Amino acid sequence: MKKRSITLIIWLMSIALIGVMAMQFYFIKESYKQKSQLFDEGVKAALATVAGKIEKREIYDFAREQERANQAKFKADQAIQHRKERLLAQQLGIQEKIKRLQIQQFEYQQTYREAEENLKSLFPNAVYVNNIFYETYIRRKRYQSLIDFNVMNQYIGEGYYDTNIELSAKRKIPEVPAKDDSTRFIIPFFGNGNVEAIQTATLIPKVNSKLAFELHDLEKKLEDLNSTTLTVATDLFDTLAVIGGKSKNILKDVQSSMQLAKKPFRERINIQFLKSEIGAELAKREILVPFNIEIRDDQSLVIYQTLQSSDPTKEMKFAKYSTRLFENDLGSSPGLLSIYFPNKSFIIQDNMSYMLLPMIALLALLIGAFAYTLTIIFRQKKISEMKTDFMNNMTHEFKTPVATIMIASESLRDPEIASDERRVNRLANIIYDENVRLGNHIERVLNIARLEKENLKIEKVDVQINNVVSSVLDSMNLQLQKAGGTLQTEISATEDHVIGDELHLSNVFFNLVDNAIKYSKDAPEITVKTYNLKNKIVITVADKGMGMTKDQKEKIFDQFYRIPTGNVHNVKGFGLGLSYVNDIVRRLNGKIQVKSEKDKGTIFELVFPLKGANLD
Repeated sequence: MKKRSITLIIWLMSIALIGVMAMQFYFIKESYKQKSQLFDEGVKAALATVAGKIEKREIYDFAREQERANQAKFKADQAIQHRKERLLAQQLGIQEKIKRLQIQQFEYQQTYREAEENLKSLFPNAVYVNNIFYETYIRRKRYQSLIDFNVMNQYIGEGYYDTNIELSAKRKIPEVPAKDDSTRFIIPFFGNGNVEAIQTATLIPKVNSKLAFELHDLEKKLEDLNSTTLTVATDLFDTLAVIGGKSKNILKDVQSSMQLAKKPFRERINIQFLKSEIGAELAKREILVPFNIEIRDDQSLVIYQTLQSSDPTKEMKFAKYSTRLFENDLGSSPGLLSIYFPNKSFIIQDNMSYMLLPMIALLALLIGAFAYTLTIIFRQKKISEMKTDFMNNMTHEFKTPVATIMIASESLRDPEIASDERRVNRLANIIYDENVRLGNHIERVLNIARLEKENLKIEKVDVQINNVVSSVLDSMNLQLQKAGGTLQTEISATEDHVIGDELHLSNVFFNLVDNAIKYSKDAPEITVKTYNLKNKIVITVADKGMGMTKDQKEKIFDQFYRIPTGNVHNVKGFGLGLSYVNDIVRRLNGKIQVKSEKDKGTIFELVFPLKGANLD
């Protein structure tokens, strides 16, 4: 396969894999958005339902109380028949003034609430402080060290805490009177559980004193009139019904709303009922996860709060959902209910895990298949190149003896040469030697083929390694002398009997010595040793030839692999010898190791178990 084709395949597979990954990422992202949206809608619907149930429950309770009050009122109405109408105008005038003052006071309070709500939104830990304490301890900076912040976490059950911060003085000093009626807050900044700095904030007074005094005087006058002069109507709404001719039922509804609105917001909330209803409504929508509750009044003061965090001063930055409470009250809603989900992302991810795991497994499978395919392609390309090189080498090795035989045969056909017996014998010997050489090449290729098919016949007989090594070295001596090399032998093994095949062992040693001769740049220097190691015999064949790199050393036992020799082309072979050596050694329960260093030489070490030794 051409390099261009491989590159094209890699690019196409990479694009396909990246496309699959992009599609999976887009699908996961859109699924997460959809799950998050469904979660938000479910929580908001649950909050709206709970807010409606709280208001209905309050109305139901109030109606029962009002029914009892109406029964008493009816009896009182029977005794009151006549009223003095001449004082109604005065009474209504006072009521109109009271209404105007109440509107002014409401607007003033709204201004104060907005300022306080803005302060609370910026600094949730802001603590109200009275003006005497401010003048005594805070305004005079030398006494600020006497301020004590007491953060109290009251455990209220089920893993929730109610947090309050109280101010006190570590040591009493003479108090300084307040200089004005402004509303002041102190803002502590915590670090490592301690107050590291404080800041003060000053707002307008909570109540306009002038309006309050005027309103109090008018209400006192109206109260006096109601108690002494008003004999027809038992309250303001009865008066309006009598004068305006309005239906009492309509005015009763207005009266009920106003009376409920006047009730302190803290008293209108049943915490246990609220918690149970929130849990029930979330459970109906299959949202079974931990959550925190926070209730604030219309002044943004925390009425109730639960925390899952161990640090109550830490600002909550979780998914927040809010709804107004008692929205049907006259005027603005008196409170805000909020719930927080600390682990919203984990909840959604956990709900998506049933499809994330198969997608990840599929992606891993695709990546593994991609990597395996590339490995096979490169391996086949390498094998193809090695086989091509093998065919070239085999053609060259076969061509030489065939050409020699052809030339010798043509020479024998020459009558002059045929008449010379000496020359005929010489040419016959050449033909015989080249036939033997050609047969050896064919036998080597066939042996490798038999090894691959696992049907090479190997005899298991008693073999003396020292004798086999000596015989191979004797047969290789002529070739070594022709190369101008030297041979050193140390046959030191006293125990050399192994179970093996003498022919194949001879071929193993022949290949190793032959390689030592062929891959020596100069005159070969070869050392062959045998020695015993415990219940084994070790044979080493060492040379001082061209050596190998680490990468080459890892490939020498592969079929068809031949170490490059640069511009030197006198190293002949098929790249099958060491592959054959490795297979034979393995089949005879032996081990082969290679130690080599580039341009310094190579050592082959063969280890065989002695006859009768236990094999692991």
